Amino acid sequence: MIEFHLNGRSGLSPYQQLVQQVRHALRLGLLEEGDRLPTVKEVARQMAVNPNTVLKAYRELEHQGLVAARPGVGTFVTRTLADASLAAHGPLQKDLRRWLAKARLAGLDEESIEALFMNTFRTAAGEDVA
Repeated sequence: MIEFHLNGRSGLSPYQQLVQQVRHALRLGLLEEGDRLPTVKEVARQMAVNPNTVLKAYRELEHQGLVAARPGVGTFVTRTLADASLAAHGPLQKDLRRWLAKARLAGLDEESIEALFMNTFRTAAGEDVA
C-alpha cells in the first residue's frame, strides 16, 4: 500500500502532491491494477489534512481513469502507468543512489541536491546524453 507524505517546500498543493505520488507509484510499478488506496479518512488523519483534500485528489485520479471508487468498499487502481522501461529501473536506481551518496559526501544538503538534479534534468532535455 502507498504511504503518502507532504512536502511544504514542493510548491504543489497537498491534493496535487497526493495525485503526483499515486501517479509516480503507478509508473514505478509500486501500485498495480486492483490495489486499494488508503481510505480518505486514513490519509486525512495520517497527513493532518482536510478529508476534502484527499477526496479532491482521488476524484482527480478517477477523472484521469487511474482509479475507481467503490462505495462502501474503497478506491481501487484501475490502470497502471508502468511500461516496458520498468525493467531498467533497478540498475538506474542503483546508479542514482551512488550519485546521491557522492552528492552528500560533497556536502550538498537535500535542497541543493534537488536543485542540482532538477537543473541538470531540465538542461539535459533534448540533449543526447550517453
